[in-house]
Amino acid sequence: MKKQIPALLLALSLLLSIPAQAAAGLPRLRSYAGEFSDLTAESPFYGNVAALYEYGLTNGKDDGTFGLGDPVTVGQAVIFAGRVRGLCLDGDAEAALAYRRESTPAALAYLRYLQAEGALEADFIDEHRRLYDPASRAQVAHILANVLPEEDLPPVHQELVDQARDSGGYIPDVDESTPYYEDILDLYRKGVAAGSGGAGSFHPQEPITRGALAAMLTRLTDPDLRVQPQWEPEETPSAAGTTLAGLVDPGVYSITPADQEELESSLRYMLSQGEDQIVFYTPGLSGKEARQLMNQALLAMKKYCEQGYNEVLCTRGAGMVTLSFSIAGAEDRTQEYRAAAMEAAAAVHDRLWAEGTLHEGLTQLEKARVYYTWVCENCTYDYQAGTDSISHTPYGLFANRTAVCDGYTGAYNMFLKLEGIPCSTVMQDDHIWTAAILDGVEYHIDTTWGDSGSAVSYDYFAMSPRHSQTIHNQKSA
Repeated sequence: MKKQIPALLLALSLLLSIPAQAAAGLPRLRSYAGEFSDLTAESPFYGNVAALYEYGLTNGKDDGTFGLGDPVTVGQAVIFAGRVRGLCLDGDAEAALAYRRESTPAALAYLRYLQAEGALEADFIDEHRRLYDPASRAQVAHILANVLPEEDLPPVHQELVDQARDSGGYIPDVDESTPYYEDILDLYRKGVAAGSGGAGSFHPQEPITRGALAAMLTRLTDPDLRVQPQWEPEETPSAAGTTLAGLVDPGVYSITPADQEELESSLRYMLSQGEDQIVFYTPGLSGKEARQLMNQALLAMKKYCEQGYNEVLCTRGAGMVTLSFSIAGAEDRTQEYRAAAMEAAAAVHDRLWAEGTLHEGLTQLEKARVYYTWVCENCTYDYQAGTDSISHTPYGLFANRTAVCDGYTGAYNMFLKLEGIPCSTVMQDDHIWTAAILDGVEYHIDTTWGDSGSAVSYDYFAMSPRHSQTIHNQKSA
């Protein structure tokens, strides 16, 4: 705590202690003339930061900068909010200091002021240490939502924002589960926020910067600075219509495969064509050799467990052998289940992109973590699964929210391949997990074990191959 108090005192020192005048239009007390060395006419939020200075709400930092990209604490946001209310309603930006008690952080005076004025609820901060936490954009929306009464800050874009939000194509990262959902939307309705990108994303969980806070504060203070959302939704990637065949790197068909590599290449060719049968020319093949071929084919197919195939039937005649693949226990519904799993995976992909959980700024590693979390949070291990249970397939995970390791891994690999991330599987006698190339580095990922407790465990996400083999060997010993 002792190390943090100076930060709040510094925040207070940035504010000019000049009584402000209350009048229609709120006259600016001074003119900005380049006082901040890091602010130019080309800087983001230039007009807002200049206005913040001209209203007497900031003097910047001691080093002569404003710190556009610096984070803001909850306490600092409360201070600024209290000053704006005092300036606009009382003509005195320092009205809150009447609530200051000796030897308490300055931010508490502004907090008590806002609470006494009914602008913040009494229990908004229940521990002083929360004053020093970085403020998220959602928290700031809550702090600012009631700083001014509605007659001073009317919801001029009510219908526009409500229709856009209800359409599902705008403000995609804000919904009923978002903290301070209504406060965020109120800022859009009142012209205090417009979001970013064509869809107006708010990024509620991200920390707010001093530049972004300056924009919101001055839009509260000056009606001329308020904004109207310009709805031009950005197209997000869609996986609709993707087929399982499209997830396969096509191989080369050999009617007489000489080794496991040629067999796998031939099977990839079959998968890429959307087929479930393949024919090989094997004159004189014995029953034992046929069983061996079936086992080799299933072993190769496990590398592509997202395809759902886990059973093979072999028929022979006239020197030819036909391998037919299906889902164990659901042979007559194999293609139905495979198509349903693909459609479900594509729908999850599109939803995560539309709501902003996935976006272009993420690395492959970060995208893989998003899907890891989704799989672990949306599935339960099926301890009752027999050898012919659909829990061994991605379909079981999507349809029933239950799976065993090959179902977990198959669904997860399906997600990665929808993102264009190369992946395969690693197998032991009784377990299977993912090997993926993320941002050029090989990692092992075990979604089954990640879902083995009451909460998602990230111990099994992005393991090095060496570490992965060590812990998997230990657990199987």
